[in-house]
Amino acid sequence: MGFTLTSKILRRSFSKGKNDGMVIPKGHFAVYVGETELKKRFVVPISYLNHSCVQELLNQAGEEFGFDYPMGGVTIPCSEETFINLTSQLDNL
Repeated sequence: MGFTLTSKILRRSFSKGKNDGMVIPKGHFAVYVGETELKKRFVVPISYLNHSCVQELLNQAGEEFGFDYPMGGVTIPCSEETFINLTSQLDNL
């Protein structure tokens, strides 16, 4: 399932971890988002890393989960809805 956000695509998939077979396109990275055990995987543009709000989420992720990512991507400690709202705002900048 995908979400089209203005000029970029935010991809979401249900994932169980590293071996889920989803390819990450050049210029994107994977994050896992959610407050429950079943996290949602999003593939987002690397350009999001330029925004302080995303950098803050990554800092929080480092504090909460450390830097060992058993799922194969960064785990972001926020709700799926919050993450979608944030990325939608970034696309409108």
